[in-house]
Amino acid sequence: MFKITILGSSGALPAFGRFPTCQFISIQNRFFLIDCGEGAQMQLMAQGLPYHKIDHVFISHLHGDHYLGLMGLIFSMHLQRRTADLHLYSLPGLDEIITLQLKHSKSALNFNLIFHALPQGTRALIYEDDAVTVETLPLLHKLPCNGFLIREKQKPLRIDKAKLQEGMLLQHIAQLKQGLNVHDDSGQMIYHHADFTLPPRPSFSYAYCSDTAYFPALTEHVRGVSLLYHEATFMEDERDKAAETRHSTAREAASIAAEANVEKLIIGHFSARYRDLSGLLAEACRVFPNTELAVEGTTFTLEE
Repeated sequence: MFKITILGSSGALPAFGRFPTCQFISIQNRFFLIDCGEGAQMQLMAQGLPYHKIDHVFISHLHGDHYLGLMGLIFSMHLQRRTADLHLYSLPGLDEIITLQLKHSKSALNFNLIFHALPQGTRALIYEDDAVTVETLPLLHKLPCNGFLIREKQKPLRIDKAKLQEGMLLQHIAQLKQGLNVHDDSGQMIYHHADFTLPPRPSFSYAYCSDTAYFPALTEHVRGVSLLYHEATFMEDERDKAAETRHSTAREAASIAAEANVEKLIIGHFSARYRDLSGLLAEACRVFPNTELAVEGTTFTLEE
């Protein structure tokens, strides 16, 4: 399963029950956090999410509404006797912020914090395991800022259970799933993988585009993704304000989605001036109909 749970959708300030930016990602029993605004740990608990299993936290940039919840989460992990390493990915500076707070509170954590300094203004692979990759995406904001692109690798072939034969061993089935033919001790092929397998389940992709002005170059980086999150701080009647603060309008976010031919768009990072978000959604849907709001507690599931 590939799931994205929205924990915070507000831009800059908490407003109308909306929290600053934070998203929990679950992919094939791997658990990531993207951004960690104020109240993140309370939202994780409220949604019943396994925050103690988070091993990798990706911070888009160092405006406070995207990382001020991190210290509280780290201390809670410490108090609950976490021992596993916690990897923190950010543009340079987060290590100083966290280390200074630990220093002046005279705190020695039970686990290691491993800081990964991200590049600026470029696309780069920053994490990889046997199932997923995570890359940075260049964005255009007042501070240096990265988006993140998470992709599943190709999944294994599926076994057609109706074709399994008596005498097959588990190791034979494992080989077939890898696309390998099975041979006996004399080297003679006894099972051809194509006779016993089905195509792999589809692999999905998620592009997270945090604070950014309208940035047409982003289109090529997110082309064809399964799900695109793009900030939509303002509506078009506040376009000048969006340009001044280097944020996007809902229409601009939808334009990126349409030009990139993504499957689905979710918009978030809403200005505190909007109590009712229906206008933002309507504006985006006029350009890209398959749009939804990224609001607290919503989980988007990517599946076949």
